[in-house]
Amino acid sequence: MKKAIGIDIGGTKIAAGIVSESGELLVRSEVKSDPTDRERMFGKVVDAVELIINRTPFSMEEISGIGVGVPGKVDREQGIAIFQNNLPWDQFPIKTRLRDQFQVDSITIDNDVYMAAFAEWKTARVQVPETFIYVTISTGISCSIIHHGSFFRGAGFAGELGLIPVLSKTAGMKNERLEIVSAGPAIENLARGKLGAEHITTKDVFQGYKNGALKYQSIIEEVTDNLAQGLYSISCLLDPHKIVFGGSVIVNNPFLLELIKEKLRNYQLPEQQHVLESMCISTLKQDNGIIGAGLSVFENLNR
Repeated sequence: MKKAIGIDIGGTKIAAGIVSESGELLVRSEVKSDPTDRERMFGKVVDAVELIINRTPFSMEEISGIGVGVPGKVDREQGIAIFQNNLPWDQFPIKTRLRDQFQVDSITIDNDVYMAAFAEWKTARVQVPETFIYVTISTGISCSIIHHGSFFRGAGFAGELGLIPVLSKTAGMKNERLEIVSAGPAIENLARGKLGAEHITTKDVFQGYKNGALKYQSIIEEVTDNLAQGLYSISCLLDPHKIVFGGSVIVNNPFLLELIKEKLRNYQLPEQQHVLESMCISTLKQDNGIIGAGLSVFENLNR
C-alpha cells in the first residue's frame, strides 16, 4: 500500500497524517501553530510530521512524498508560500525546507482550501462532472472551484470568498468583507459587542443558540444572512452543481446550513435554486485538508 504524508497548515494549528492512495487516513497528529516567527512556525510543522512517524512502524523511506496545504497565495511550481494573512511566511520556501529536513523528493504544495476541496471531490462517491464548490467557514472564509475535474485558479488568488463585501448590520449597514463579519473570530467579537460579555466565545454563542437563549438568536441571524449574501455571489457568477461546506464553524454546528439555505433562497431566482438541494456539509470534517494534501502527492506522481 502506497503512503503519503499530508500536512494542513493553519494559523491556529498544524495537522498532519499518513494517507493511503485510496484516501484513507491511517494516522493523525496535531500541534499548535506558532506564528510569532517564521522559523518557529516551520519548527512546528516538523514537530507534526515527526509525531506521526513516531506513532507508526513506517519509516520515511516508505513514504511516497509529502503534500502541504498552506493558507493564502502559493507558488505551486517553486514550492513557495507567497502571502498569508495569518502566518509569518511571506516568500517562504516550504518545499525546499521540507525536502532538506526529511530527504523526500516528491513534495507538492497548494493553498489549504484547494487541498481540502480536492479531498472532497476526489473521495466523493459520485464525482461531480461540472462545477463543484468547496466553502470553508472557520477562522477565515474561503472557497475553491473545481470545473470539469480541474481547479479554476484565475491568476492565483481565485476563491477568496471572505474578501467579498456584504451589507452588514455590524458595520452599520455598510459594506464589509464577509470574513470580517462572519468568520469564527467575527462571531465572537459580535457577541461580545452586543452582549457586553468580555469572555464569551464563539462556542458559547452556538451552544446558547442551540439551548434556545433569545440573546443569541439575533447574532446567528445576522451571521447567516451575511453568509447567504456571500454565497449568492457564487450562485450568480458560477451557478454551481454542488457546494460542500467545511471548516470548524459549520462542521461543528450543522444546523447553520438550513438557516443559510433558507436565507439564500430569498435572494435567488427560481432558476438558481437547484443548488439548494445539492448543498451539504463535509463528511471528512477537519481531516479533509490532510487527506487532500496526501492525495495530491499521488496525483502528482501519476501525471
